[in-house]
Amino acid sequence: MSSVRALLIALVLMPYVVQGQPTNAPAAGPVFAVGYVETRAKEAEAGRTALARYAAAVEQQRGCLAVALFAQTDRTGHFAVLETWLDQAAFDARDAAAKRQLMETLQPIRVSDYDERPYKSLTLAPKAARADTRNVFVVAHVDVAPNTQAPTLLQQLAEASRQEPGNLRFDVLQHAMRGNHFTVIEGWQDQDALDAHVATAHARAYRDALQPLTGSPLDERVYTAITR
Repeated sequence: MSSVRALLIALVLMPYVVQGQPTNAPAAGPVFAVGYVETRAKEAEAGRTALARYAAAVEQQRGCLAVALFAQTDRTGHFAVLETWLDQAAFDARDAAAKRQLMETLQPIRVSDYDERPYKSLTLAPKAARADTRNVFVVAHVDVAPNTQAPTLLQQLAEASRQEPGNLRFDVLQHAMRGNHFTVIEGWQDQDALDAHVATAHARAYRDALQPLTGSPLDERVYTAITR
């Protein structure tokens, strides 16, 4: 990512850092698309290449701030894609050609469809550090009953976690249409930093408080960044 693009992202996201926006409000400012796709394990490298080509094409589009790619560590061929857009208008104006090309390329090797979900910010890190292959990322899905204290719990967790040594990012996104669904994106310097985070008092307190609101185990998956 160029320094100019990184500066643009920081300037655009700054008003939405940390405090986020009301959970029942329409998206104001940047919007996000989180996508998932899986290829046959033996075709994972081809999947990486196709996604990298897609990300490069999308980042050239007007209003696209960044595209981050992740590969699941314990499930070869399973990928996650995080797109950041300037606003809803830019997201809606996306050129569909890049996605069509991606799906045509993946068609012979994929074992799932491309599952994409729209989000707005609940709380964002001031700046996401540049990722490398040593880093560890966690993408977690949090589904709770409506009208719970989950947004507050997530914001408190994010604020405390960003202060930890080895934290690269801790962002919480809220589904654009389902206000009780959240995606948490964590970045850590390495596995030791992630292990230390899991054992902190604030992480344990968050899990204890959240469990009665969900009634099911958290869906957390560990990834590495696909660098370009």
